[in-house]
Amino acid sequence: MQLAFVLYKYFPFGGLQRDFMRIALECQKRGHQIRVYTMIWEGDIPPGFEVLVAPVKAFHNHTRNEKMLAWMQADLAKRPVDRLIGFNKMPGLDVYYAADGCFEDKAQNLRHSFYRFFKRYKHFAEYERAVFDKNAKTEILMISEVQQPLFIKHYDTPLERFHLLPPGIALDRRAPANAAEIRAEFRREFKLADDDLLLVQIGSGFKTKGVDRSLKALAALPAELKKRTKLFVIGQDDPKVFQLQSATLGLGDHLQFLKGRSDIPRFLLGADLLIHPAYNENTGTVLLEALVAGLPVLVSAVCGYAHYISDADCGRVLDEPFEQAQLNEYLTHMLSDDAARAAWSQNGLAYAQTADLYSMPQHAADVILAEQH
Repeated sequence: MQLAFVLYKYFPFGGLQRDFMRIALECQKRGHQIRVYTMIWEGDIPPGFEVLVAPVKAFHNHTRNEKMLAWMQADLAKRPVDRLIGFNKMPGLDVYYAADGCFEDKAQNLRHSFYRFFKRYKHFAEYERAVFDKNAKTEILMISEVQQPLFIKHYDTPLERFHLLPPGIALDRRAPANAAEIRAEFRREFKLADDDLLLVQIGSGFKTKGVDRSLKALAALPAELKKRTKLFVIGQDDPKVFQLQSATLGLGDHLQFLKGRSDIPRFLLGADLLIHPAYNENTGTVLLEALVAGLPVLVSAVCGYAHYISDADCGRVLDEPFEQAQLNEYLTHMLSDDAARAAWSQNGLAYAQTADLYSMPQHAADVILAEQH
């Protein structure tokens, strides 16, 4: 079959982008042809992929999206495909991978009513309706149980069009046999003493991921503990605002920002705790990557995958609504208690042996290639 995938932007370190790549490669492995439509492509192109970058420019995102859709539809009219799979919401999709939450729900509950008069709102509402409307034909790949009832509430989407996927953690994220050597080498490279404590926060979009909350919690640590604690924030974003916040909080060399990178497993093995107090997060793949690496996790309850941290007993989940004081308290406790961290680490590794945290690409490919389209 000739398959076409569409996403607005591809770069190697985004969660949605990595999910797209693994699903597309799984479909290719099963003998199908892969074409990709996008506006931005950063990184290598896998052998056999046809990648088409839309030559569109516009001041507003929604105008750019509309131009890209028209450009893609013109190409598809000349060169039809058997399936069109989208990783952003838009009209005409056979399958949609629901990496984003319900836009209409956010627009109604988190925005002023005036917002709904703007062109931007109308664009995103229309593109979401094209996927989820009860009369649409798009099959929906869900990665978060939390969002499904919201889509049904707003669009009356038939239940049978939803396909809930297991997580898709890459097997290379699991702690290897030589994990202790990798950890020791990593800590030497970053000049961390044996009693130094390393916090990591990983993910593009520092504001959404709650980096401001992490910095406040780091600043609030008791003096002795703070002295030996460092935080690495890793992701594709501009850290300027947070560097200013860090300076105001007097964090100095306790904090380091690093660009998105491909050796994240080393950081998960070398660190002592993953902190992830996100404001909102449909899933949070990095939570499970930490779990399978044996790294304890401190996370806000809004993340779709936070329940795995509770299920595995491999860290702490903050209460909702979020309280900064609770984050500060939990962080102090988790960094102070070496025995608890060792137990959480072992619990995560044990859970990783038995739970299905890995087969998302295979399940997604099954739905994409099924006959019901």
